[in-house]
Amino acid sequence: MKAKANKLFEDAVVKLNEAKEELLRPEEDLVSYLVCKNAQFAIENYLKGYLMQNGIDPGSYNTIDSLYKECKTLNKNFEKIDLSNFECKLSHEINSEYCNEASKVSSCIHIAVNLDTFLRGENIIN
Repeated sequence: MKAKANKLFEDAVVKLNEAKEELLRPEEDLVSYLVCKNAQFAIENYLKGYLMQNGIDPGSYNTIDSLYKECKTLNKNFEKIDLSNFECKLSHEINSEYCNEASKVSSCIHIAVNLDTFLRGENIIN
């Protein structure tokens, strides 16, 4: 399971970097949906990787919110990650209307960055 967890972490980092690169584009060239989808993918894989690293099959958790809640039961420090501004936590579908504004898109990527920083601080990933 550790190898699968590491692969999920690696994929999360790649998607987070892709989201960051897209966000650097001028606003008129920004494809906000890509930022949202890549940030969502990163968040989901970070959470799945954490569960898998702890011997839990993440397959039975079908939303980011359920993955997050399970991570919090394993490690109370996950409460430091605030998902309250994350509109896509209850489903795997991105609300494309939500992702139309750069300010809203930045909140999604901000959560992904905070999760990455948190996992690095906890020495889960390096």
